[in-house]
Amino acid sequence: MIGTQRSGSNLLRLMVNQAPTIAAPHPPHVLERFTPLLPAYGDLRDEAAFQRLVDDVVRLVEVNPVSWGVEFDRADIRQRCRDNSLVAVFGSVMDRMAEAYGKPDWMCKSLANVHYLPEIERYFGGQARFLYLYRDGRDVCLSFLKAVVGEKTAYHVARQWEREQQLALECGRRVPASQYLALSYEELTSNPDSTLQLLCRWLGIEFSPTMLDFHASEEASKTAASGRLWENVKKPVMSSNTKKWLTGMSQDEVIDFESVAGPSLIELGYDLHFVGKAEPARDYDAAAQAALDDLNRQRKAAVKQELPAEDIAARKPQEDLLASIRSRLVAA
Repeated sequence: MIGTQRSGSNLLRLMVNQAPTIAAPHPPHVLERFTPLLPAYGDLRDEAAFQRLVDDVVRLVEVNPVSWGVEFDRADIRQRCRDNSLVAVFGSVMDRMAEAYGKPDWMCKSLANVHYLPEIERYFGGQARFLYLYRDGRDVCLSFLKAVVGEKTAYHVARQWEREQQLALECGRRVPASQYLALSYEELTSNPDSTLQLLCRWLGIEFSPTMLDFHASEEASKTAASGRLWENVKKPVMSSNTKKWLTGMSQDEVIDFESVAGPSLIELGYDLHFVGKAEPARDYDAAAQAALDDLNRQRKAAVKQELPAEDIAARKPQEDLLASIRSRLVAA
């Protein structure tokens, strides 16, 4: 699955996970977290360096906030890798997980994988399918502004959202049509039955009515219990959870968002509300960007101070592990 967080990806993940043939666990974001660290591992053709990477990735999965409940044998994961690369370790871990769940296929919900598509396409080739889930970027923005994660100004959310939509859309123009499907959050929530049936036809699997009962699943309970960020997954589809930005965002925030991300909003079929109508698009000189950067940092720091204890506890094992890996790599 590719796109941007806060677009209903956990909703769709839990629906897909109910299919008898596809395992879709809560993702540990392997590619996002380890790609920046790869230079410190050295040459992965060196077996010792690659074995360290395998062990570190598996340890990250083992402390995922929403447990997979799967035992991993490092030697088995290594043997499954077709080459010495991070994407190979990622694929091997996902293969082992699906095998443990008794399912032949898997889906990774880490939307940040949109930044690593060339490597994913290289390794998985024609086996890969790309499910692009998108949502009105202004609703995504509002969700990020209220969430415990992510950017904290409309300008910064818009920059991220615009870039990630373009990466996902470029993927659709690049890969064969049979490997790519774009779904909107609005269509999924307003017509979940027909949207899921379309998805199942594309995947070549039989539609299961249990996909609509995702909120009653054990996986939904585990996810909701792991932090405030995912509390809505225990609820049925919320068909009215759209266009909240109309009342939840200020005019200034909407103009900031539309000024930066207007091209992708239009390309995806969303009308602009202010820019090009009541207001012109804004330009951001160096001073304006610096002021927004400072505001973003302040808001992120404030949110971090307000994190509920359960959210901190859920994230701490992975954060501690990544910190120890960085320290070890720097020392080496």
